[in-house]
Amino acid sequence: MARPLRINDQIRIRQVRVIDDEGTQLGVMPTENAMALARQKGLDLIEVSPTAMPPVCKISDYGRLKYEQSKKDKDTRKKQKNWELKEVKLRPKIETHDYETKARMAERLLLDGGKVKVTIMFRGREITYTSFGKRLLDRMAADMTPIATVERDAKLEGKNMFMILAPRAVPTGPPKFTHPHDAPPVPSSDGTRTTAPPQGVPSSA
Repeated sequence: MARPLRINDQIRIRQVRVIDDEGTQLGVMPTENAMALARQKGLDLIEVSPTAMPPVCKISDYGRLKYEQSKKDKDTRKKQKNWELKEVKLRPKIETHDYETKARMAERLLLDGGKVKVTIMFRGREITYTSFGKRLLDRMAADMTPIATVERDAKLEGKNMFMILAPRAVPTGPPKFTHPHDAPPVPSSDGTRTTAPPQGVPSSA
């Protein structure tokens, strides 16, 4: 967790380097003078770089700065989450219901903005029938076509075969297995986020 910023009277060092609320470098000055400038503007003196020599302080609204930093941190965490690779595992011989459950799971991860690694796990002699795994990955890729593209083609590593799917920036159609009301919002061509319409039902103009 980030260390709280010191502000105003919490800054005990005698001299600081000051940046005003418009981003102008005011140079090094006594801390009490910097605090006086901040008070004149109805703002705070915020120590933004405590390890510098001398420490760097900014004249700004502490509440606004804290809010903007919190929003920035939240956006960063969201981007990190979206880039995190999730995995959906299948067996080469899989029942239709189980396949649809796995496909629905992959859809939701893709609609949420994440990439998905689809892995076929072979056991024992199943490894001699890798063609079954390849066909299953091709089927999954085809089923995900409206909302995803194949970022990495099917590849065999040891006893596993996998491919990686990446979400489309703008889906070309509704998801095949996830009911539109259950799907997370997806970006439309104008940048807003909407829920995909049911199959066969056009979206409203």
